[in-house]
Amino acid sequence: MPIILAIESSCDETSVAVCNNGKITANVIANQTIHENYGGVIPELASRVHQQNIVPAVQQALAIAKVEKNELDGVAFTQGPGLLGALLVGVSFAKSFALALNLPLISVNHMQAHILAHFIDDPKPSFPFLCLTVSGGHTQIVLVKDYFDMEIVGETLDDAAGEAFDKTAKILNLPYPGGPLIDKYAQKGNPLAFKFPEPQIPGLNYSFSGFKTAILYFVRDKQKENPQFVEENLADICASVQHSIVGILLNKLKKAAKEYGIKDIAIAGGVSANSGLRNALQDMKALLGWNVYIPAFQYCTDNAGMIAIAGYHKFLAGEFVGQEVSPMARMNF
Repeated sequence: MPIILAIESSCDETSVAVCNNGKITANVIANQTIHENYGGVIPELASRVHQQNIVPAVQQALAIAKVEKNELDGVAFTQGPGLLGALLVGVSFAKSFALALNLPLISVNHMQAHILAHFIDDPKPSFPFLCLTVSGGHTQIVLVKDYFDMEIVGETLDDAAGEAFDKTAKILNLPYPGGPLIDKYAQKGNPLAFKFPEPQIPGLNYSFSGFKTAILYFVRDKQKENPQFVEENLADICASVQHSIVGILLNKLKKAAKEYGIKDIAIAGGVSANSGLRNALQDMKALLGWNVYIPAFQYCTDNAGMIAIAGYHKFLAGEFVGQEVSPMARMNF
């Protein structure tokens, strides 16, 4: 019955979790509000705030889980991908903590962990299944054959869907982080009010750079006609943008499901918290007979709970790393 301490510091959340025999008993997330002043994450500031947050977060997680340090069996951490300086804080702490207590180290791929978040709560998907992993930095369709046997069958060729949400929010003068605000306003708007082009990319890959440009030109041209256009139509713009992005994502996912003959479909990553995507996926479930798996909100965005469950399964498989391990800004499956 292994007890795993997990550290996540890939971007601007300092998170620490405890996994006790496959159950997440603590998942502490310290958000960094300082980036709101700059309209995006500043890597150097993120690293400094991680240094301030990590020890209190560990103490809080252990207290919530009612676990003493000497009861731990392993330390899991995000090795990558992510911001190198931010990762360095979590990796260094994990290595030092494990060394001091003579505990095994478990390195975790952040993107794999997003997918394995589906194994925290019931119901759990059966292998093989398809997972649409969508965040600010990644948009991937992954064929999941086993816990650590995954194949990317489709991915973005340029920008990620989460970035399309955030850049649209910036165009609309919404504060950072803008993605959740677009979701909020979209719930009050008409998703068919405005139509935006769908990128014609072959196969199962995505592209969102042209989509962002289309939004920019649309808003610019409309404001020439009416300087108050955005303020007067904000809900409809947000609803239409969200409807378009969700449609782009699910059209490819639908194609992948048909191509691989799979009906177990999951979503993961920060954008999986988006209500439009969640609702549209449920509609697909009813229409196509899919078995749909959506993580709880706390396991959608960057969090150590998903690192802990991935670390738990790696512990069972005996997959450990040594003290020579280092963070990786880019990391393949």
